[in-house]
Amino acid sequence: MDKLIPEITLHDGLTIPVVGLGTYNLKGNQGVQSIQYAIDEVGYRLLDSAYNYENEGTVGEAVRRSSVSREELIITSKLPGRYQEYEKAMIAIQESLYRANLEYYDIYLIHWPNPKQNHYVEAWQALIDAKKQGLIRSIGVCNFLPEHLERLEQETGVKPSLNQIELHPFFNQAEQRKWHENHHVATQSWSPLARAKDVLELSALQHIADTHKKTVSQVILRWHYQLGAISIPKSGSPDRQLENISIFDFNLNEEEMAQISSMSRTDGRLNNQDPATYEEF
Repeated sequence: MDKLIPEITLHDGLTIPVVGLGTYNLKGNQGVQSIQYAIDEVGYRLLDSAYNYENEGTVGEAVRRSSVSREELIITSKLPGRYQEYEKAMIAIQESLYRANLEYYDIYLIHWPNPKQNHYVEAWQALIDAKKQGLIRSIGVCNFLPEHLERLEQETGVKPSLNQIELHPFFNQAEQRKWHENHHVATQSWSPLARAKDVLELSALQHIADTHKKTVSQVILRWHYQLGAISIPKSGSPDRQLENISIFDFNLNEEEMAQISSMSRTDGRLNNQDPATYEEF
């Protein structure tokens, strides 16, 4: 079961699965049970959380109850915008760990650049220092545009290992993905299935799914995988959790990949959250 999901190695040497479990809205005892089941019974090893999801404790408890050792898991959390000043960021990272009752995070990300506040470089320096202290194994960002990524490396000498971005058939992020590829930054997809009800009803996707005897969700997640993106679909349902990682026994051909990519729109963001202007606290 451990090798059910293929892995990739980030530029800093950390090896992570190409599909993980998004945990947004998985909270409390029910959330613990869902996440523990995903680990123990389905085979997930990558768990994605955030300070602002208010469920780091839930994730940590699921990890403690799990029969899988901590060392086999890759656990991610994220720094919120209100704590991007250096000292606040250092404290927030420590608080993240206390909440989850963990000694370290495998991956810690800056959740949004918040360019108007202009604290993301000092937040990044805090992540660099927290990594040196052994609190984090790999550091990255979410929703950073190429100019933000370039500035981080120029001013600190350290490049993010990955950038978690909005990526789904309605917003395929072709230019951003190309930049990542050229600079050895891994692409991770949030909301990989977009709004499920919108994509699941698309006849073109259903046709591809029928061809492969798969579900539409599996086709979309396979598309992410073949794009080279790490997806983190969210589900508390055991059946859906298994469905979401059962994508490694078929291939989409070039025409099918192109057809899915062609659904992208310039205004395809789900909530109009443009990292150039959006502020998250």
